[in-house]
Amino acid sequence: MIGYVTLGTNDLERGAPFYDAIAAELGTKRMMEWPNAIAWGTPGGLAGLGLTKPFDGNVATVGNGVMVALEAKSREQVGRIHALALEQGGTCAGPPGERGSGFYAAYFRDLDGNKLNAFVMETPSA
Repeated sequence: MIGYVTLGTNDLERGAPFYDAIAAELGTKRMMEWPNAIAWGTPGGLAGLGLTKPFDGNVATVGNGVMVALEAKSREQVGRIHALALEQGGTCAGPPGERGSGFYAAYFRDLDGNKLNAFVMETPSA
């Protein structure tokens, strides 16, 4: 259903390495670049993610209640993505852990304060 999501930034050059590292862990890379935006993903694959300076020229701000969820392959990958985010200068918004009913996730914010998570849905054990 979702083709791609974009997040605002006030400093594309500073923010790009943050997403390069996370994209690499997820097995993808940059697929499109413009002077004011970069998109990561795989053409014909799952939803992509873009980082962009606002088109209207105003300051990028964080949406209260907005979050982008990145699907991981395992609990270990959730942990690696969270660690990468922090190593790239992001901040922890909730460490890796079980959130209930087979939902394992870690929450973090990028360099502009946008909230993301890495998660894996597992079949709950009976």
